[in-house]
Amino acid sequence: MSVIQVLSPQLANQIAAGEVVERPASVLKELVENSLDAGAQSIDIDIEQGGVKLIRIRDDGCGIAEDDLPLALSRHATSKIGNLEDLEAVSSLGFRGEALASIASVSRLSLTSNHGQDKAWKAVSEGRDMEVDIQPASHPVGTSVEVRDLFFNTPARRKFLRTEKTEYNRIDESIKKLALSRFDVAFNLRHNQRAQLSLRPAATQLEQEKRVADICGAPFMEQALYVDNDRHGLRLWGWIGLPTFSRSQADLQHFFVNGRSIRDKVVSHAVRQAYQDVLYHGRHPAYVLFLEITPADVDVNVHPTKHEVRFRESGSIHSFISSTIKKALAEDRPQDHLQSNDSSIPGNSGQPFSPQSDQQALQQNSQWQPSMQFSDHRPSSHGAAAPMAAYQSLYSTDQASLPETPLDFNAEQDVPPLGYAIAQLKGIYILAENSEGLIVVDMHAAHERITYERMKRDFDDQGLVSQPLLVPESLAVSQREADAAEQNNAIFTKLGFTIERAAAESIIVRQIPAILRGSEVEALLRDVLSDLLEHGTSERIRDHINEILSTMACHGSVRANRKLTIPEMNGLLRDMEATERSGQCNHGRPTWSQMTLDQLDKLFLRGR
Repeated sequence: MSVIQVLSPQLANQIAAGEVVERPASVLKELVENSLDAGAQSIDIDIEQGGVKLIRIRDDGCGIAEDDLPLALSRHATSKIGNLEDLEAVSSLGFRGEALASIASVSRLSLTSNHGQDKAWKAVSEGRDMEVDIQPASHPVGTSVEVRDLFFNTPARRKFLRTEKTEYNRIDESIKKLALSRFDVAFNLRHNQRAQLSLRPAATQLEQEKRVADICGAPFMEQALYVDNDRHGLRLWGWIGLPTFSRSQADLQHFFVNGRSIRDKVVSHAVRQAYQDVLYHGRHPAYVLFLEITPADVDVNVHPTKHEVRFRESGSIHSFISSTIKKALAEDRPQDHLQSNDSSIPGNSGQPFSPQSDQQALQQNSQWQPSMQFSDHRPSSHGAAAPMAAYQSLYSTDQASLPETPLDFNAEQDVPPLGYAIAQLKGIYILAENSEGLIVVDMHAAHERITYERMKRDFDDQGLVSQPLLVPESLAVSQREADAAEQNNAIFTKLGFTIERAAAESIIVRQIPAILRGSEVEALLRDVLSDLLEHGTSERIRDHINEILSTMACHGSVRANRKLTIPEMNGLLRDMEATERSGQCNHGRPTWSQMTLDQLDKLFLRGR
């Protein structure tokens, strides 16, 4: 074995560079984060040849004093933390004090700064012996950093870089994430002397939405919901895409914790769970979300690139994120997406939708009465749950109590958001007229969601019926899994399970929910325990129950080619306006679409 020796400072810096300087985009990220930590309000970025030839960052932050310039290029030298307490509650983006030293070790770096003095100073490092040359310079208050010839002295690293276009695309993606994280800062990006991005500070919500649209695309903002929720020192705000605006890949998902862009399993799982009941299988939601949390409650010192964090109370964070998004999706109604200015129409006043008050208003305006009654779903004498698809045929109420369509309506205040039915097309679609134009409804998809939501509500109201197993089932588990089952016994009890710990690595299942009779209960419980260990919470049992209810709702809903009367169609429209998540069916498909009069006029070239 070779003799142990201390590595040279240059080699140690180049090894450290491998952790934080993977490609030009990672250099840009580190430098812009330094500018943001310095309080910059405007950041100008110049890139040449995908960042390999040049990366120049200029900001108007607080700057660096002359005496601190050599230290700024030293390893583990920083002004952002000073003791262990600071490290346990990091509030800045950078704090390790190694980025500039690592970048300087693999490039030709110059740093020019003015700390509010009469003269600016410039530090130059050539990446060889790491000596820093300090000389006077001209520069306004703030800092400019130039990184030239990246990896010029490490050819093995340089050959792993991709094409100029690919490396620039990575830079473009990185700067857009940073621009989303700080709406109050102006960003300007040039590549090969050509302007690529120019973003002004965004103070109001409207200006912020414009920046999001510029970065994520206008279609996202056109189909996004704004969320803002505070609870126990946590705040989650931002924009979530409607379920109908789903993606084939998880390529439009931005999550920030205290202004830091992160990737986290707890967060991803919480968002997926919130969308589970409304998203088409295999599709991914789109979102731009910001979590504000006490710095001491999140550990950002997990990975050198700071892309990952660790929450001290991951279970509560998971629950907060999931419940916030789920509530926003549930409260979204068709009328929230219509442009009517009539505040007398429920849901068009700009106020949060109240299922109770709005449903009463709709009943008064339209004189409709829901007729679908939930049948008794208690288990039969044989122990299996009786079919819950015994819902009555669609809207079998006395049709005399339902109004005919007022085809000649004039007063907008008399028109419900989805209007009044005028016809049925091919036994599949309902055509309705509202104050804006034409509404087209997929009657099966809409009725499926209405039936499903009623079944869930009635199921919860009547409670989960448990069924004792004739022979209690013993499961061999790990000690951690057994501990999780014992500690979360209240969760299992609430969901209809009776579970006891039999030994250090064994649990016994004595009762299960009657509706899960015939399901793979052992596999389900193992998945639940895995969730509890990884995320601190689990919704798998409830989700599995919902899957069964969804299947029943699908089979119990009105089928294609079923001829409906006008009152029946109007009853369905009124139910849609009062039902949670009615914008999409149980499988994530849209249930309705609006064509305004202007769109129809353009279709037929009217007014030209």
